[in-house]
Amino acid sequence: MSPVRSRQHLALAAVLCLVFLVPLPARADAPAVPRKVVTIEGITEYRLDNGLRVLLFPDPSTPRVVVNLTVLVGSRHEGYGETGMAHLLEHMVFKGTPTHRDIPRALKERGAQFNGTTWVDRTNYFETLPASDANLEFAIRLEADRLVNSLIRREDLASEMTVVRNEFEMGENNPQNILSQRMMAAAFEWHNYGKSTIGNRSDIERVPVENLRAFYRKYYQPDNAVLVIAGKFDEAKALEYVGKYFGVLKRPERRLENTYTEEPPQDGERQVVLRRVGKVGVVGVLYHIPAAAHEDFAAVEVLNQILVAEPAGRVYKALVPTKKANSVTGDAYGWHDPGVLELLVEVDRDSSLESVRDTLIDILEKLPQEPFTPEEVERAKRRLLKNRELLMTDSNRIGIVLSDWAAKGDWRLFFLHRDRLAKVTPEDVSRVARRYLVRSNRTVGLYIPSDRPERAEVPAAPPAAELVKDYKGGTEVAAGEYFDPTPANIEQRVRRSTLPGGLKLALLPRKTRGEAVVAQLTLRFGNEESLKGQTGAADALGPLMLRGTRQHTRQQIEDELDRLKARVQAFSGPGQVTFSIQGKRESLPAVLTLLKEVLREPSFPAEEFDILKREERDALAKQLTEPTTLAVVALRRKLNPYPPDDVRYTPTLEEAIARLEAVTVEQVRRLYTEQLGGEHGELAVVGDFDPATVTRLAGELVKDWKAKVPYRRIPRQAKTDVASERQTIHTPDKANAVYTAGLALALSDTDPDYPALEVGNFILGGGTLSSRLGNRVRQQEGLSYGVRSMFNASPLDKSAEFTIYAICNPANLEKVDKAVLEELEKLLKEGVEAKELEEAKKAYLEQLKVQHAIDSRLARQLGNGLFAGRTMAYYAELEKKVAALTPEQVNEAVRRHLTPKRLVIISAGDLKKQGTQE
Repeated sequence: MSPVRSRQHLALAAVLCLVFLVPLPARADAPAVPRKVVTIEGITEYRLDNGLRVLLFPDPSTPRVVVNLTVLVGSRHEGYGETGMAHLLEHMVFKGTPTHRDIPRALKERGAQFNGTTWVDRTNYFETLPASDANLEFAIRLEADRLVNSLIRREDLASEMTVVRNEFEMGENNPQNILSQRMMAAAFEWHNYGKSTIGNRSDIERVPVENLRAFYRKYYQPDNAVLVIAGKFDEAKALEYVGKYFGVLKRPERRLENTYTEEPPQDGERQVVLRRVGKVGVVGVLYHIPAAAHEDFAAVEVLNQILVAEPAGRVYKALVPTKKANSVTGDAYGWHDPGVLELLVEVDRDSSLESVRDTLIDILEKLPQEPFTPEEVERAKRRLLKNRELLMTDSNRIGIVLSDWAAKGDWRLFFLHRDRLAKVTPEDVSRVARRYLVRSNRTVGLYIPSDRPERAEVPAAPPAAELVKDYKGGTEVAAGEYFDPTPANIEQRVRRSTLPGGLKLALLPRKTRGEAVVAQLTLRFGNEESLKGQTGAADALGPLMLRGTRQHTRQQIEDELDRLKARVQAFSGPGQVTFSIQGKRESLPAVLTLLKEVLREPSFPAEEFDILKREERDALAKQLTEPTTLAVVALRRKLNPYPPDDVRYTPTLEEAIARLEAVTVEQVRRLYTEQLGGEHGELAVVGDFDPATVTRLAGELVKDWKAKVPYRRIPRQAKTDVASERQTIHTPDKANAVYTAGLALALSDTDPDYPALEVGNFILGGGTLSSRLGNRVRQQEGLSYGVRSMFNASPLDKSAEFTIYAICNPANLEKVDKAVLEELEKLLKEGVEAKELEEAKKAYLEQLKVQHAIDSRLARQLGNGLFAGRTMAYYAELEKKVAALTPEQVNEAVRRHLTPKRLVIISAGDLKKQGTQE
């Protein structure tokens, strides 16, 4: 499970939970019928007599159903000695119930994408499954069961505690996260928002299971939970299942009191100094702000955008283009109780942190003296409202966001806050800047006493029930059509063609929620000889093209995309440049017209190139001491031993930085002029759009655009003669270590053994929680927060890789190595049995269904299919082959290819800490 960090630079604040033994709760005599409360923009709230709140968000245009159970308990509710308890409990609730003994396996068997997260005000559990009545009933039954019947067992706590501790250590590797955490702790002397959600190390290690059980019994009850169901489902059946499984749970006799600790007004600036190994300095500052429910929060959110948005943000313009800093980030954290506005600035090691700090504070606290312009405010509002509108087209994400707002006070605040954003004026922004950005209200790097009190009185959160009592909301988002994304249905709907210039098209039009559409354009250029020495220029090509044209500056491009409610991103490397698009039907033609300008008239502004270089250099420098990056790069170099002048060569981080420093904007311009054209590439579009219009505009994108240098695909053949070896990289002062292993295979994804290897790898390490490696390394021995094995094969070359990855405490590297190799040997020696294989095949095929249902992934898949010369028939055939696999076929394939003696094993961590953890 991946951690969720709602706070952009705060220490890890999220993660799953697992299980323990409690008496069964009292049950009602008969299932209750949910009562309708209110409908806002297509979302309807129901309530049960036991206090459970239910939100139904039907979206017939998606073949998925999302069930999200949010328990209104987070780190804010923890007492002395209980830090991290809400998060640890989140892990434990995945460990099973008397009815559902193996929850990860049960979810995996149904092809679910699932996770759990913990944050300051809530804990949630969610799963996305293929839409069906059976899956809907299963998910509702599961969530009702583990809400009150989880087996919080002592033995599970013993193993899971070390997993959570490993996650804690993973966060300790990031100095910027730790600085943010330290500032939060200094800013909140009394309120629990000053405590990291992942908890204190000693609390994690020592928490008694009895305390954890008591915490569970207190908060995990129907009157303290919100159930969100989104996607394609029968509303009547959903309510029936909710009544059947949740309605029988009685309201507990205990009464939950709201937390009552209030942070007093800060009466002087506070300072934090952090010293740790690293390469990039950070300056941070934060100010107390109102709760999310307060009317000032909307203006504070707009203020944050005006400060940090690229490239026109006031702080960004003052620090980044002037080379005083490499990047600026910021966020306004709106919580149930008053939160913070936080800004973080990354600075080169050789630059003056004190000078940047002083400049930053000077900018922020002189804001009230410099009026905000209507243009600034409207630009910020457009971006914030665009993001919220795009969010409403995704029933998967909106369910999770609604649960967050429920934890802030009421889910309807999500819409009320949107309306407040739309009404923010320059005067509102000036008022909140004047009220909250004052010296005595900040936490930064120094403490300087003041002559008199200077306090910012932060108002308390208003009662959410009164705010939303008569709220009616706005217009509902347009619904889409139901489309079952089987390979056959996709293939029947796809329209393929080749433009006169050579660009290949794959168009899949369908009605989507909110008339959403996604697209991916990839242009291919150059060849093995022409691209020698051009790696740095190729990496910069795509991103720099988006930073200015002959007609528009970077800011004007960003403004136009915000106006069109669209996103365009660019990625490039030797031989290809890719543009991904997310937008809506009405704006797609204008977005493609703007993209044509980006493609055909880029200006390659020197000042933006300099900023881009510094951003990339900063990102690389931060990785020079990071175990994960160092191990992965070392493994890539071992498995792909090309000479340094080959475009397929993997440079060290130091070499990558040197290459970056050597690149000039003239090289990028020359690469574009000589090698890029519109003859070779693919455009895939999925969603709500007019195919004829898109085809015409695509033709205009590349019309008469020919490269001077011929394009030839660069092959990648597997290096199967790489000798097995072990290497350990020392990364001092890093609490988290990483274990990697891999080998290269000479086969493509059309090889007869490919389906068997896919499923064999899925069984071995396809999931951290439910796989052989996950069961052994994480579930049983508690050695790693994340462990997986991966298998990838090329569609065009005899080139595949099998890799294994795990994070752990440095002291546990040898144990992880032993467990991983033993499980691999066991797979090869004993093989898989028929029952295990059948369960794995079912789960693997269900996951494929979910992946086909995600439009952005489908667009990439269709584009890659154009490049590889294949249709969806390949995937239909793959599914048939997987379904027909026998244990003998899987066992023969893994034994033939996955040879432990060929493994290259790279570990990275603090060698001084190995063998020191108890």
